Amino acid sequence: MGGTTKATVTEIEVAGHTVRLSSPDRLIFPQRGFTKADVFHYYLAVGDGIVRALRDRPTTLQRFPEGVEGEAFYQKRVPTRGVPPWVRTARISFPSGRSADELCPADLAHVAWAAQMGTIVFHPWPVRAADVDRPDELRIDLDPQPGTDFADAVAAAGEVRALLAELGAVGWPKTSGGRGVHVYLRIPPRWTFTEVRRATIALARELERRRPDLITTAWWKEERGARVFVDYNQMARDRTIACAYSLRANARATVSTPVEWDELPDVDPDDFDLRTVPARLAERGDPHAGIDDTPYDITTLLEWADRDATGGQGDLPYPPDHPKMPGEPKRVQPSRDRDRPR
Repeated sequence: MGGTTKATVTEIEVAGHTVRLSSPDRLIFPQRGFTKADVFHYYLAVGDGIVRALRDRPTTLQRFPEGVEGEAFYQKRVPTRGVPPWVRTARISFPSGRSADELCPADLAHVAWAAQMGTIVFHPWPVRAADVDRPDELRIDLDPQPGTDFADAVAAAGEVRALLAELGAVGWPKTSGGRGVHVYLRIPPRWTFTEVRRATIALARELERRRPDLITTAWWKEERGARVFVDYNQMARDRTIACAYSLRANARATVSTPVEWDELPDVDPDDFDLRTVPARLAERGDPHAGIDDTPYDITTLLEWADRDATGGQGDLPYPPDHPKMPGEPKRVQPSRDRDRPR
């Protein structure tokens, strides 16, 4: 983009719509030298993959108008003015009872428009616009704790793969863009957020029983130890994860990248970035191309949840900003719980 100025505005045709690109030379990832134009064209280059991840999903935008070293904010409401008439939204409701009209990408033009607005990270809800209260995606977030690293998350993902195979379910792994691993399952949109979260807890507890040395469901950090935390609360309403092919807001401009199960043990998440992922996608195709083909009925997981409840393992704490839920245990850090049995 040499020779352009901050005042430069280019109009680009994307998916049948005209999208503006202004200030193309603005540095977004200063340590790598990547500009706003680089971000914009990255998202065009991974269009098939990111649209597969975002299509018809209400999406929170993590925007960095001045670059990743500047101030950021999460945009949950699309402005009512100054937005192209073709931009689609979906109304979602938060745990507080309030609602918002979020961006709901119908095509790549929506992604490009968001990139023009300074969006770096796309955080879609695990629902589609047709039914925003019933998830069609169960997300398993494997989060390495202090003393563990990406290799431990990969080992935990291997346990997930084996358990899903026993259940007859197909999981779709990707790097988080950091040290973690995400595994997604498509599910029929028949269950509520509460039910899908409950199924996720049941799956996580089974993983923990099988590998207590490696995996934990402990919400409180003081109880996790040097293990991989299965963040079951990523299935709580209004909790989101950076989608497949989303950039991450770090100095390296890494990407949350879909991978094949068999290559996962050999990858380095730092190798997947703004420069390398478009070529990888063009050469190898999208490992998540078939993700919509194999929805999994979570009835068995809900039966496991009933079994666990009968055995004394009920609900687990929700995030601190979530309203208190029926059957939820106390949100008190164990070391500060005066009523806790010693």
